[in-house]
Amino acid sequence: MVSISSSRLMKMACVLSVILLNTSLVQAKTSENKRSEFIDVGELLPNAVLDIRYFGRHNFVGAPIDGYTAPKCLLHKTAANALKNVQKAAQKEGLNLKIFDCYRPQRAVDHFVRWVNDLSDTRTKAEFYPNLNKDQLLGDYIAAKSGHSRGSTIDLTLVDAYGVELDMASPFDMFDTLSNTDDPRISATQKANRYKLKTLMSDAGFAPYSMEWWHFTYQPQAYPATYFNFVIK
Repeated sequence: MVSISSSRLMKMACVLSVILLNTSLVQAKTSENKRSEFIDVGELLPNAVLDIRYFGRHNFVGAPIDGYTAPKCLLHKTAANALKNVQKAAQKEGLNLKIFDCYRPQRAVDHFVRWVNDLSDTRTKAEFYPNLNKDQLLGDYIAAKSGHSRGSTIDLTLVDAYGVELDMASPFDMFDTLSNTDDPRISATQKANRYKLKTLMSDAGFAPYSMEWWHFTYQPQAYPATYFNFVIK
């Protein structure tokens, strides 16, 4: 057996700490450098309706979420420019986009995970997960790593000329099979509305997520293996 002195162990620990710190700093610098590639969709599409839920309290956590210091929709420029085409197509049909969430910092995702692991906090159950236990949410509905943190994913719906949301059968962020795009319980009108949104997004290069009618990811993603953490401000 090879023994290692305590002083040597301390030195090794210090070296490891320095390596981890440098890695963290490099990642943070890289994230900030790429920040310049993100566009404020509110400025690009001034007529779009922004209802950035995680900036306020009307969300499944019931509180403002870490990393949202402004009610903005940020997207990587490739996804943002594609979304501009979606809005143009929607407006030709007398419709407009209502946006709930776009880029989501990793610190926000971490906030979600802390919330879902606090089984004592069920204040929002009636509205957001009425038919599931909180411990069932981690995975399909709430992930430890989110595609939103890559800057190419967006949550949105359609509104009419008066700003009224089209009937999609379930509200944004309702964790239930009713939110599945093709849930058999929805009416013909509700299904047509969902497919109107799906078609508009798909035609512009956004891929749908079958479990959530509001969730779309632009393809190809600019940074498919990256999870950014810069604050929305």
